[in-house]
Amino acid sequence: MNRRDSLRLLGIGTLSAGAVFEGCQPKADSAGKAEEGAPAFDETGRQDFEIARDKELAQEKFFDAHEMATITLIADLIIPRDEHSGNASDAGVPAFIEFIVKDEPVHQLPMRGGLRWLDIQCLNRNGKDFAGCTPDQRIAMLQEIAYPMKAKPETQQGVAFFNKIRDLTAIGFFTSKMGIEDLGYKGNSPGKWEGVPAEVLKQYGLENV
Repeated sequence: MNRRDSLRLLGIGTLSAGAVFEGCQPKADSAGKAEEGAPAFDETGRQDFEIARDKELAQEKFFDAHEMATITLIADLIIPRDEHSGNASDAGVPAFIEFIVKDEPVHQLPMRGGLRWLDIQCLNRNGKDFAGCTPDQRIAMLQEIAYPMKAKPETQQGVAFFNKIRDLTAIGFFTSKMGIEDLGYKGNSPGKWEGVPAEVLKQYGLENV
């Protein structure tokens, strides 16, 4: 499955950054100045408390080094490097996932529990944790939990974990600069008028006018 197929199946669309920015701006008076008492925004349209909270979260750590290494391996298997762009880790996806679980703690237990489940399964089968397995062993393990309709009942925890990390990986990649460029999305760029097309002029007998 290629990247665009994954994006379509996840139902992730693109949204104009300009529309988001416009919706975040403080209301202005007739002189074009922000209303007195309106929330403070930076040049990206984000409020001061949001910026401060992001900086605070960025300094915190949730996943340990082993967990981050495992997340990186999985993310790069979900979105590998190809002829169009880099892989998930090239786009900063592991750091994005780390930030999301701190920003939305509801993801913390499922992610940490899923990583632990994956390591135990690999230890039982191959005598090594996921990161210590060979590339073929890693793929074989993930194939058992990547397809919910084919997965065995005893792997349901792994299926739930893989669904979550796959979604976070896709969101992290396709909202990154690299991912947006990979999609070919250019946003609301102005068009260039080059005159009436020659075939239209010919149709109306105006090609020599």
